[in-house]
Amino acid sequence: MKKSLKRPAALLLGLLSLVGVDSTAISAPANIVVADAKTTHHLNLYVAQDLGIFKKYKLDVSIVPVADLAAARDLVVSGQADVFWSCPTVAIAAIANGAPIKIISQVKKPCTSVLLVPKDSPITRLSDLKGKNIAGISPTCESVIALTVAARKNGGQFNLQKLAGGPALAALEARQIDGAILEEPQASIAELKGYKVLFKEAAENIPCRTINARNTFLKSNAKELKTFIKAIGEANALILKNPVAPNIVDIAVKYTGAPVEAIKYGNHRLKFRTTIDQRGLFLLGNELIVLQNIKENPGNRLYADEFRGITWK
Repeated sequence: MKKSLKRPAALLLGLLSLVGVDSTAISAPANIVVADAKTTHHLNLYVAQDLGIFKKYKLDVSIVPVADLAAARDLVVSGQADVFWSCPTVAIAAIANGAPIKIISQVKKPCTSVLLVPKDSPITRLSDLKGKNIAGISPTCESVIALTVAARKNGGQFNLQKLAGGPALAALEARQIDGAILEEPQASIAELKGYKVLFKEAAENIPCRTINARNTFLKSNAKELKTFIKAIGEANALILKNPVAPNIVDIAVKYTGAPVEAIKYGNHRLKFRTTIDQRGLFLLGNELIVLQNIKENPGNRLYADEFRGITWK
């Protein structure tokens, strides 16, 4: 009878154990699959990947591109990916409605999406928004919520035209709308074209983007995910040190295809961090209840217990 041959890796580990060598010292890097809708808001992910920070921490990170944040969420929920970056409202609504995910980190604060209007726009006060047609990606986007709340308090309820960044900018240029709520880099592209920013203060205290993980992956890979967030923190520090450093700009262009000029113009606005803004996310949850998007505010149920004391209290 022929003896079965062991795989080389298994044989090597067996030999090492016989001579007292710790086999974990040569274990393969932990694999983490990130589903991502590419944007400069996720620049810390790309910097950590391209500058070898993940590899430095012995992490094997794969980035799977998707069309939008909802698609990223769905890949994680279905188990085809482990982690995704998203607007906080996407994560809050998903968790409130039973999705098996948790928030493990903030990405940045404040929200950098702003309202842009033509230079000759008659809109100067929040009350002037009454009846105007304003483009925004979704009524549940945190920047849209912020402006909607501010306008409502000042009698300036507007008509939201649901358009993503590119189409919203095109509609603005065609004068089909009165204004557009744009995120980076579209906001910088519009500013460079001569459009002006209004009511920037509306979203100044709103948290923007969270990193979210699937519950089952979190339970079995908490150590690896903590290391993952540590690597993201290192990438954050590099970006914040010089947001327009040539290598940082090159990475942003590589992943997002955004114009170099727009990246250089707006990158300083992206204040990356890992500490979760619990109060800000709670207030967003309350607004989602008003919008009838969720029935109950999840509160601290949003967050992974494994990250208590690390990214949240």
